[in-house]
Amino acid sequence: MTTLVFGHKSPDTDSTGSPIIWAWYLTEIGTPAKPVLLGEPNTEAAFVLKHWGLDKPEIIQDVTAEDSVVIVDTNNPAELPPSVNEARIQGIIDHHMLVGGLKTKTPIDITIRPLACTATILHDLMGTTLAKAPTGIKGAMLSCILSDTLEFRSPTTTPHDRAVAEKLAADLRVSIPDLATQMFEAKSDVSAFSDAELLRMDSKEYNVAGKELRVSVLETTAPKLVLDRKDSLMRSMEGVAKEDGADQVLLFVVDILKEEATLLVPNDLVKQLAEASFGAKVTGDTVVLPGVMSRKKQIIPALKL
Repeated sequence: MTTLVFGHKSPDTDSTGSPIIWAWYLTEIGTPAKPVLLGEPNTEAAFVLKHWGLDKPEIIQDVTAEDSVVIVDTNNPAELPPSVNEARIQGIIDHHMLVGGLKTKTPIDITIRPLACTATILHDLMGTTLAKAPTGIKGAMLSCILSDTLEFRSPTTTPHDRAVAEKLAADLRVSIPDLATQMFEAKSDVSAFSDAELLRMDSKEYNVAGKELRVSVLETTAPKLVLDRKDSLMRSMEGVAKEDGADQVLLFVVDILKEEATLLVPNDLVKQLAEASFGAKVTGDTVVLPGVMSRKKQIIPALKL
């Protein structure tokens, strides 16, 4: 039986690259595996696949009781296939907080470490086998780390993430600034996406004070391209929230270069949340949050009403 390896819905670079990396490793050590995705990869992830000559994995909608699976880059059932608890979960490798709700049929291997990127954890777990990896696998690993750390700007970055990235870059003879620039330029090209697609592109669901929130982040080196569409994006929030069973969509536009986030403020609920969570004074339909770059470390832990 071939083990399916996948990350979360709305795949970013880490949830696209890490399944490819881990499926290669499992197959290399004698457990046939293949990477799959739970949606179309974002523009940065698509660039990474093309840049390193990697095939886009098959996109699946669900799993069955007969499927053997390994989950990477999430442990949240809301971000996984509807029938995930019916599948034969073999392992979880992640770097997010433990959410709960996944059920397994047998004891499994779980690795959750406080690092910036799942691919950093994969690097450590693979050990000396990584030396056998083709260029594309090492390149995907490097790209995942640069993406999740925002080229080491994110407060989630650890010295170990940086050391692993620099080691991979040296091995591949790649300039980290040059690769990161290309990746961020690809991520910043949102012209082809509808408002609803942008609101769901990098989004996670959280409950705060009884409110179901879809917390969306767009990381970009060209925030003006997104903020020029703010009126349309805010009008689309109500429909997206209703379709997704949420009370509100929050959109944080992260300026990678200025190292700040702009939160769109469409109504009094978001205004109240912004002021309570970040100590900000909101006077218009946006508020700038200096230094805020990480949903995992700076946004989600701060949210309150």
